[in-house]
Amino acid sequence: MIDINQLNENQKKAVLSESKYIRVIAGAGSGKTRVLTMRIAHLIEDTYVKPWRILAITFTNKAANEMKERVGRMLGDRDDTPWISTIHSLCVRILRRDIGALGYPSSFTIMDADDQKTILKEAYKKFKIDASDYSHGSMLSYISNNKTAGITVEKAYELAGSYRDDQIKAGVYEFYMERQRSLQALDFDDLILWTVQLFRHNPDILDYWQDRFDHILVDEFQDIDEMQYKLIRFLTGSYGSLYVVGDPDQTIYTWRGADVNIIMNFTRDFKEAETIILNENYRSSKAILNGANSVIRNNRHRVEKELFTNRSGDEKITHYAAGSDEEQAAWIASKVIELHRAGKPYRDMAVLYRSNYLSRSLEKAVSEARIPYIIYGGLRFYERQEVKDALCYLRMAVSADDLALQRVINRPRRGIGQKTLDTISETALRDGISMFAVIQRGDMNSSRAAKALNSFVQMAESWQNRAQDRDIPAERLFQDILEESGYIKMLEDNDEKERIENIRELFDDLREYMDNNPDHTLDEYLQEITLYTDRDQTLSADYLQLMTVHAAKGLEFDTVFVSDLNDGIFPNDRAMNEGNRGVEEERRLAYVAFTRARNKLYLTEAGGFSFILQRRRTPSRFINEIDSECIEHFHGNVYSPSGMERTSSVLYDREPLSLKERLPEKAKSGLKKGDQVTHDKFGDGIVIRCDNGIAEIAFAYPHGVKKLMAGHPSLKRKRG
Repeated sequence: MIDINQLNENQKKAVLSESKYIRVIAGAGSGKTRVLTMRIAHLIEDTYVKPWRILAITFTNKAANEMKERVGRMLGDRDDTPWISTIHSLCVRILRRDIGALGYPSSFTIMDADDQKTILKEAYKKFKIDASDYSHGSMLSYISNNKTAGITVEKAYELAGSYRDDQIKAGVYEFYMERQRSLQALDFDDLILWTVQLFRHNPDILDYWQDRFDHILVDEFQDIDEMQYKLIRFLTGSYGSLYVVGDPDQTIYTWRGADVNIIMNFTRDFKEAETIILNENYRSSKAILNGANSVIRNNRHRVEKELFTNRSGDEKITHYAAGSDEEQAAWIASKVIELHRAGKPYRDMAVLYRSNYLSRSLEKAVSEARIPYIIYGGLRFYERQEVKDALCYLRMAVSADDLALQRVINRPRRGIGQKTLDTISETALRDGISMFAVIQRGDMNSSRAAKALNSFVQMAESWQNRAQDRDIPAERLFQDILEESGYIKMLEDNDEKERIENIRELFDDLREYMDNNPDHTLDEYLQEITLYTDRDQTLSADYLQLMTVHAAKGLEFDTVFVSDLNDGIFPNDRAMNEGNRGVEEERRLAYVAFTRARNKLYLTEAGGFSFILQRRRTPSRFINEIDSECIEHFHGNVYSPSGMERTSSVLYDREPLSLKERLPEKAKSGLKKGDQVTHDKFGDGIVIRCDNGIAEIAFAYPHGVKKLMAGHPSLKRKRG
């Protein structure tokens, strides 16, 4: 008999239930892994189910190994053990035995992501496709979406019609499928798709596997997609017992195919199902838990549950409203240092954010504070491909060095081949000059790429001339370069939304640097960035972790900072535009973020203008949804020369700059500090600064301080 005395009443019920179909709604930190493993041990020890007739499915190798270890400790040394594996590993075992029924050998190869990219490289070479025009990631998504939707190569060509881009993608799809067949290989999508196909068309094989298992248990059930659910239902059949554990409030992977309706509608699909709710949280303090509860309670599409905890602790959630990105990041860094000096290891703290691009200001702040850190599950901001590309384009305007030239000359594709570049490089080495100088003096005019090379040189020379003109803001030059080079269009054509967000964040970084250092040059900015990208990473085992909320799923920390809680960022704009459904998923993401903290939760937001949102930042609705008894609020400083209240901000009186917009030429305004002006929208104001055609003007509440084009027709100087 297993010892269940350590369990609470609902946990005991979940372990001991005799129902055939069971749905366990396990709230954050409620001990679901303990319940799941004890359920397996109970079936074996107390009800005498043969271990090999039990199948437990997880979705990560880490979770599967943890479950195996826990079950092993409970059962002791045994020769027979239950099947505990990821869903993909299960499919491999099934297909190794029975894939012959689909005309494939049991010795098939399993392709990983690198293998898939190798096939794409072969296709790109054959069809003369440049990866900068069609990224590997976007092409693999296209192939995966077609496979999952059951779209054959023939149908893909039909859907492509006369659209050249879609025809190219369909051609790569055809090459990929043929290459797979010749290699006798399956990718990760295929493992589940082929297993479902095998069961659907081979009743005898399906009968074998249904008879193989009496009990099927599924972890993280809220994250499964439709095809995975079909597989699970096939295996369960009419006689098997199905036990699922999950939390609809933590469904945060719908962008990856997860469908919250599967766990929500479980009792409709299995009418005799029993639902057991685990609502005692063992992780978080009362304030953190009640704050998270008060937020998720606003979701309508959920299973009603109210998490509670018996943990002591009176410290409230801290909300800090900063005046800007820099102030927010600096405040987080200073708080981390303060906590570390008080004895808290860095590894017990984490900073979470909604999207990868948001790490930029945080990385700068913790680097300057010399806090050892890592980006968990991702690249540092300045190491990301698109950021490096953009910085190299800026270097073309400053130094036109060989490394920068080689990186960007074919991004986007310009028809300049590697052989041509090799010749240019050899000539440069022989003559002791730069590759750019070789192209400038016309050495390659006889080559097939001469026109493209000359066009590139003319662009770069134009950028260099503008970089010398101190009347042209560096951020405007940056914008022009990425537009004129075609780099932004390339990202837009490939629907690279996250890369575009990172470019916009870099644009904001450059703008802020120049605002804070008006006497510095673009060259000095690039040197400053080099200090961030090339700094030695001498990290010890004790480091602060920076990560997206998605990467934090399943982790927990003593102290958690959740940054950039602004509407449009968290929840993000795309979700808000989807309406209630999108906001509910963002709210679930916030719930996951908040419940990563055990003892202390800090929530921060930044004021001022956002070039990502293209508007002034406002606090996230999720902050306002937190029960006032659980949270304390602090306001930081806002850049305000006139000493106005926090409601003032630095804004632009125009549609904020997009990366494709061109700034108009500097107008002759004649404005100077102290002038009284009037604006068509903001009324009367006083000029407090005017540089390079941009005027900072203090208007009456609620408008505050704004940055305006001094020559804009809506702005006039008052007479007398």
